[in-house]
Amino acid sequence: MAYYIIKLVITSLLIVLISEIGKRYSLVGALLAAIPLVSILAMTWMYIDTQSSDSAVEFSKRIVWLIAPSMTMFIAFPILIKKGMGFFPSMFISVSLTIFAYYSVIFILEKFGIKL
Repeated sequence: MAYYIIKLVITSLLIVLISEIGKRYSLVGALLAAIPLVSILAMTWMYIDTQSSDSAVEFSKRIVWLIAPSMTMFIAFPILIKKGMGFFPSMFISVSLTIFAYYSVIFILEKFGIKL
């Protein structure tokens, strides 16, 4: 139980730290957010939990295929905001489009025999 609390605290602190830095220095915050910290943490926790790098390797291979559709949000969100849509509707639509993009890529890859 203590291990899960440590994982939660470390992960939460990083997110809060990045958002606070981003408020003051948007470029630095964006750079820190662009680093795949969540993926790094997830792979680290996987390795610590299993003492094997196999699951982290498989995880990272799958992430590669999902990078392109994740860009959907970062393209759609500013466009919607600039069109005058509110923050939360823009976020909802951007996330929805990103989820659709993920499923589309997974569907297309499966047609080519690539199973994520």
